[in-house]
Amino acid sequence: MLRVLTVVGARPQFIKAAAVSRAFAKATGVEESILHTGQHYDDAMSEQFFRELKIPTPCWNLGVGSSSHGAQTGRMLEQIEAVLLEARPDWVLVYGDTNSTLAGALASVKLHIPVAHVEAGLRSFNRRMPEEINRVLTDHAADLLFAPTETAVKNLADEGLTGEKVVNCGDVMYDVALASREDAARMGDALHRFGVKPGGFVLATVHRAENTDDPERLRNLVHGFAIVARQLPVVMPLHPRTRASAEASGLDLGAHAGVVVTEPVGYIEMAALESEAAVVATDSGGVQKEAYFHGRPCVTLRDETEWVELVQMGWNTLCPPNSPAAVAEAVLGAIGRKGAEGTPYGEGRASELIVEGLLARSATSGSV
Repeated sequence: MLRVLTVVGARPQFIKAAAVSRAFAKATGVEESILHTGQHYDDAMSEQFFRELKIPTPCWNLGVGSSSHGAQTGRMLEQIEAVLLEARPDWVLVYGDTNSTLAGALASVKLHIPVAHVEAGLRSFNRRMPEEINRVLTDHAADLLFAPTETAVKNLADEGLTGEKVVNCGDVMYDVALASREDAARMGDALHRFGVKPGGFVLATVHRAENTDDPERLRNLVHGFAIVARQLPVVMPLHPRTRASAEASGLDLGAHAGVVVTEPVGYIEMAALESEAAVVATDSGGVQKEAYFHGRPCVTLRDETEWVELVQMGWNTLCPPNSPAAVAEAVLGAIGRKGAEGTPYGEGRASELIVEGLLARSATSGSV
């Protein structure tokens, strides 16, 4: 029996783990247990996703919570190490680019436990982003790299990471989007409770440190959304970090007519909003892809994106929030835009390929 310990801690990881955990449950000869670091810890950012997506209850919840990068990662590293010494898994599986990802990888390799990284090879080439540091270090520590795209495979090759340890499996978020499409379509209340109509609103999310920790960029975004709202309502599920930063900067996010500020929403409700929005404006990597999965144009409120395929295909537009006018022009200009057809993120079998890859690699190394 192959024993896999999955480390998650943040909303995007819960979504990805939903698909892979289902694949583990169907597989023969593998047993998964989940460790939740508690990086995202309130109901709207954590437990709601476990309930909606039917993710198995974590065997461990470290309850680390928010802190500075060093303090948060250090606490995770110490506590994950203690769990690994107790559980002694055959593999540790980590997702994405958060502090939970890096802590899980470091704790494992120092105990000589093999690490598999889902969503390997993504690069923004901006080392000021904490996510970029996390993903680069995790890739170079990992034993098995599950890349979501050909671009990611090339990025890994450029850094000397090649061969059988690299698997282009496609994107697990596409698996989840396909599995949840019917549930999202049935959620008619999602639009009604915000007072908007299908195709008649903009969906906006902001949470990246580069935007929330920079008062000028955050102000440009808020005022840019206010300009957009003169033509189309803007629905803005608010990340706790964004709320705190806005309050610290003296910004009243709900003061502008047509800007509907709400608490974070669950995955299914978010999918319903994405599928009916005229435009999705976001600094989230996951939401960029979700907009594409639902056939909606996206404006990425950053200087760069890891998901370059969407820009190349015409579904995504980059817009650094350098002024309110720039934000409003990009968002309103994306209305009605369609990109090229294609399958850059696979055929919806990424989770199955990840489980198959782990079993195959373990059989070769003799750990099954």
